[in-house]
Amino acid sequence: MSFHQIPVHQVATLRTALISRSTITSKVALVFGGVAFIGAMAQISLPIPGSPVPVTGQTLAVLLLGAAYGANLGALTFLSYLAFAIVGAPILADGSHGVSRLVGATGGYLVGMLLTSYIVGLLAERKWDQRISTVIPTMIIGNVVTFTLGLAWLHHYTHQSWSWTFSKGLSPFIIGEVIKIAIASTALPSVWRFVSKR
Repeated sequence: MSFHQIPVHQVATLRTALISRSTITSKVALVFGGVAFIGAMAQISLPIPGSPVPVTGQTLAVLLLGAAYGANLGALTFLSYLAFAIVGAPILADGSHGVSRLVGATGGYLVGMLLTSYIVGLLAERKWDQRISTVIPTMIIGNVVTFTLGLAWLHHYTHQSWSWTFSKGLSPFIIGEVIKIAIASTALPSVWRFVSKR
């Protein structure tokens, strides 16, 4: 069955809408493509004075891929991204790599993004990414998960006060995350409208 023969209401995610026959080969290609995309977005990195956590494009990549890929493939893709980084691929922020980054100050954000990719994918499979009224809460939930784990680990790792943790690990990111949520919340329903017209 070709894509043109599949009613949009019968597909779970953008991936299944655009790729009607999922094979091992197509899934492997999507995982590698997703890893490359997250890695590229991670290189969009701006340091925050006094903070070990930079502003990056990773969170936007995770929101988009989680929604497009669905829960299992989205989480597998981000897990693969972490695995490649651990074994030496320079795909974390600023071209860094290694297990030390996973257990370092930013480790909680990375684990949070892994969980976010699954949760956002799960909500997308329930069509929450198709309408503006549900995609915005989906993206907000994803960010809350990422930053909750990120802040908890940053506080534990640095032994700093909660006030310092929020000022260095959350406050500088709010405007950027609002913009990312706006981008994802606009892009996903727009793509679905395009898909429905096909």
